[in-house]
Amino acid sequence: MSARPNAPLKLYRFPLSGHSHRAELLLSLLGLPVELIDVDLRKGAHKQPGFLKLNPFGQVPVLDDSGTVIADSNAILVYLARRYGGHAWLPADPVGEAAVQRWLSVAAGQIAFGPAAARLITLFGARHNPDEVIGRAHELLKIMDAQLGSTAFLVGGLPTIADVAGYTYIAHAPEGNVALTDYPQVRAWLARIEALPGFVPMQATRVGLAA
Repeated sequence: MSARPNAPLKLYRFPLSGHSHRAELLLSLLGLPVELIDVDLRKGAHKQPGFLKLNPFGQVPVLDDSGTVIADSNAILVYLARRYGGHAWLPADPVGEAAVQRWLSVAAGQIAFGPAAARLITLFGARHNPDEVIGRAHELLKIMDAQLGSTAFLVGGLPTIADVAGYTYIAHAPEGNVALTDYPQVRAWLARIEALPGFVPMQATRVGLAA
């Protein structure tokens, strides 16, 4: 049986942040009690001294588990999986763990600089080159669609934190003018994640192709 927290965890988040949603999603999938604390990025709350004590990089999300503070969305996923998920969400064997780590790197790399960056343009006016980041997104989606043609989830037949890390920005890619029409396996994968017990969506925004 997996461990249970002694008190509700605290998650400092921004509701429109896909990075924040990764943590919120896994917390919900694990059925863990959590207090969601919104950090107003638009007003610079993430750069105030109080928040910088939690995360000197001034970024959300941050998890506080009864005084154990973890910053960075992927680090939070690893912590939650190891602390409360047993081996279900992060395999203990070297090959399985390495496969998950590969997709965590994709989440921090190709996803961040592809579909996530494209969404930042339409949602927050970020000064990325639209053609460049949308092109990166489609290169990634082609690879993911091929991978998901042979496995139900990114590293096999069961969901892991690799899927949690990848889900949000792929699901919301149309908000950044990245169409998912040509990727049936990716769309089926998104649907499988959304069917998991405890799934919670991120707030949708009517921008880009989702307008």
